[in-house]
Amino acid sequence: MYRIKHCRTQRERDLHVIEGLVRRFGSLSQVEIHELTHLQRSAISGLVRDLLKQGRLVEAGRSDNSVGRKRILLRLHEEHGFFLGVGFDDEAVLAAVMDLRPQIHSIAREATQLEGGMNGLAHQLLSCAHQAMRQAGPKAESLLGIGIAGSGLVNSQEGTMVMSSTIESIKHVPLRRIFEKEFAVPVQVTNFASAKAVAERTLGAGAMTEDMIYVEYGKTGIGAGIISGGKLLHGAGYAAGELGHTHMTEEGPACRCGSFGCLEALAGAAAIEARIRKAIAEGSGSEVIRLAGGEPAAVSGWMVLKAAEMGDKTCSAIVDQAAKYLGLGLANLVNLFNPSVLVLDQRLKLAGQGLLEQVIKVVKRQALRYSTENVSIRFGNLGDEASVLGAGSIALEKHFEIPALKPPRFLIESLSGPPYRGPRPETPSVEVSDSLVTERTAPQS
Repeated sequence: MYRIKHCRTQRERDLHVIEGLVRRFGSLSQVEIHELTHLQRSAISGLVRDLLKQGRLVEAGRSDNSVGRKRILLRLHEEHGFFLGVGFDDEAVLAAVMDLRPQIHSIAREATQLEGGMNGLAHQLLSCAHQAMRQAGPKAESLLGIGIAGSGLVNSQEGTMVMSSTIESIKHVPLRRIFEKEFAVPVQVTNFASAKAVAERTLGAGAMTEDMIYVEYGKTGIGAGIISGGKLLHGAGYAAGELGHTHMTEEGPACRCGSFGCLEALAGAAAIEARIRKAIAEGSGSEVIRLAGGEPAAVSGWMVLKAAEMGDKTCSAIVDQAAKYLGLGLANLVNLFNPSVLVLDQRLKLAGQGLLEQVIKVVKRQALRYSTENVSIRFGNLGDEASVLGAGSIALEKHFEIPALKPPRFLIESLSGPPYRGPRPETPSVEVSDSLVTERTAPQS
């Protein structure tokens, strides 16, 4: 799990609770805050006064209630603080500064530099982050948190990049520690697919659906960001969503993971690139050579998708085969997780509507009919910025989560020593649901 946020004082926690509620539910009056929290009205008045003075909340007009006195509404000051999103793979490094909407104020892009190993890459990530901050120009103290999305296996609990099949120097890199030391703010680390899933759900094609899967289709592989009940699924070791390494066939090609017949090895961008190169070497003519400027060595998987959309027969045959395997992989996801929406990487749109139609056809044929009746499969709306938007949004959500006043004793002892066997003291905690935030007392054992 993520590290639990704890506040040192009751007042600090109550300030954060009110700010978080206003962000979650939109403009609220003090009466509505009382109904949600059951805090004393006099206490709420003082807390709101502090939040307005600090600039964390602003007045948003008056309520339109038909009976009684019109109430002053409060809303979040969306430019009171900023978040930094960083995303990287073996091709590009991106960093973006965003406000609390979240809306991007500046973005920096660089080609990934791998020559200097992991130390060089870490320096580039920090440099790109500082560049985005300079462009946006916020005060250092207004930076509230950082989200980092990396292409590879990520342990979000520890804040480390465990490994990457395309960046060999990545082996248990403590990105959280590196960035927290540099910027002195909380840092969240996740993988590309999960970050993009969050971005597409909140700002793109996911349309805030509670059960959604985003399918990342990149040069580096195929991954899935799985959202169930409105929450990201991580798995016991934070390795959930490795769709590209699901097994498709016994006689398939070798995969970089060491297995054979993986979806990634059959339908990934690198796989279709290898297939068109082989076809060209064997004498097949193709429109893709023109897209590559007459240089067969410059042909990419993205060019194959585009040439297929243009009607090139060789590329169309390759993309049709890839779409078949991709559809089988998605059918497995539908059977396993029963999503209401499947969002495909926007880059697949290069192949046109025909690819989407073929994928849908395979999913409808292979997955359970009950699970496919209401599932919607569509292309994503967001481009390159999806990774930094998602990473920043994860950090933003972490910042606004309802905090606990302090960790209960049994939790501290379960983490640092043998289980506590005696009676547990009554410990105030915060219970959160979609519509209510209340205090309760932890049960005694």
